[in-house]
Amino acid sequence: MGRVYLGLSPGGRAVAVKVIRADLAQDTGFLARFRREVAVARTVSGLFTAPVIDADVDGRYPGWPRPTCPGPRWRTR
Repeated sequence: MGRVYLGLSPGGRAVAVKVIRADLAQDTGFLARFRREVAVARTVSGLFTAPVIDADVDGRYPGWPRPTCPGPRWRTR
């Protein structure tokens, strides 16, 4: 579906930024599903969910940032 990057908010908070692949960004059916995913994610809250900070569903590279949480570091070979 895409890639997730570690970024910083303007205030310096660590965020995970989900960016959709370029080929899927041209697929109108996929973009409709992605818009619904973002809309639903904005309505969910709770201890075990990360809120949507912002979203760009109509840009050249659709994506959305969410807060990160500390976790174990993984190494790949």
